[in-house]
Amino acid sequence: MKILFTCGGTAGHINPAIAVAGKIKQLVPDAEILFVGAQGMMEENLVPREGYEIKTVTITNLQRSMKPRAIMHNINTAKNVVRSIHQAKRIIKVFKPDVAVGTGGYVCYSVLRAAHSLGVPTIVHESNAVPGLTTRLLSKIADCVMVGFAAAGDNYPNAKRIEFTGTPVRPGFGAMGRDDARRRLGIAPEEPFVLSVWGSLGSDFMNGMMAKIFALAAKNGGMKILHSAGSRGFEKMKKELDAEGFDYEKLGIEAREYIYDMPTAMSATDLIICRSGASTLSELQLMGKPAVLVPSPNVTGAHQEKNARVLENAGAAVVVTEGSFSAQGLYERLCALLADGTGLSEMSRNMQSSGVKNSTEIITDIIFGYIK
Repeated sequence: MKILFTCGGTAGHINPAIAVAGKIKQLVPDAEILFVGAQGMMEENLVPREGYEIKTVTITNLQRSMKPRAIMHNINTAKNVVRSIHQAKRIIKVFKPDVAVGTGGYVCYSVLRAAHSLGVPTIVHESNAVPGLTTRLLSKIADCVMVGFAAAGDNYPNAKRIEFTGTPVRPGFGAMGRDDARRRLGIAPEEPFVLSVWGSLGSDFMNGMMAKIFALAAKNGGMKILHSAGSRGFEKMKKELDAEGFDYEKLGIEAREYIYDMPTAMSATDLIICRSGASTLSELQLMGKPAVLVPSPNVTGAHQEKNARVLENAGAAVVVTEGSFSAQGLYERLCALLADGTGLSEMSRNMQSSGVKNSTEIITDIIFGYIK
């Protein structure tokens, strides 16, 4: 059994593929798995760390601008698409996969297009509520389109087959109970606890907002907070907090550059405030965690806000957009949510029921169905 995965650009595209690959190896230890990614992107580091071989092709993104520099970049990208398809064909002819699976990123188009032209069954997964350009193009030739949100299937009128699978979650999430997680973090069972997470780089806007909320929580109480500031803004935020003069650590209010044990932190929390990338939302759904979602305004097609609105409509989350709130307003909103135990419980149930618990298993079964 030989399975080729292609993914790249962001951890949100890479981690679902790694999760499914791990499940396949668990079920079929002698299965051969090969990843194909984009040269110079993070998959070159993340995939080998998980023990899988990766080969790369030369592909670049599209820039949505009519400036001369962007036009030249896009002309180069068009050339790279042709080049990368030829590179992918060479890889596929040597590896001879039984099926090719793409989980997002520009590299998926070239690799799955090459696989299709060589007669290899192709499967593409779209984790967002609205499709990106790559998925829209591939939906016309792929043997199966898998979607992370139930209503997203309507976006692919020409697809041969559509399956609602949810989005796979990294191992470890949901493995620890709330009380055990709180003991590990030193948080009492009854203390309201907010987890604030903004990706590995962080968000300058939310770092500034959370610094003010730290001060409000220190003065007025109401919650413990753990905030992930990201590598880009941690030092700046630390200086701002030091200038306030509060002993935040004693108050159980903490900013870190990065939260390495996210499953434990998420298990312990009552309420999460975060972005609304598809992978993050799938983790919230698996664990049934109520959330205040602040979609990134810097993504293509405002897809994070559309993801967030799906959960808002399900009664699982509150959505606030950047620029629509003050630190005081957000702090009061957090306090009100934490004080409403019945409301939080209902949000938790709605969050869990909106997701797919066994997404990894569902996708694995679909892949196996295309293997001769």
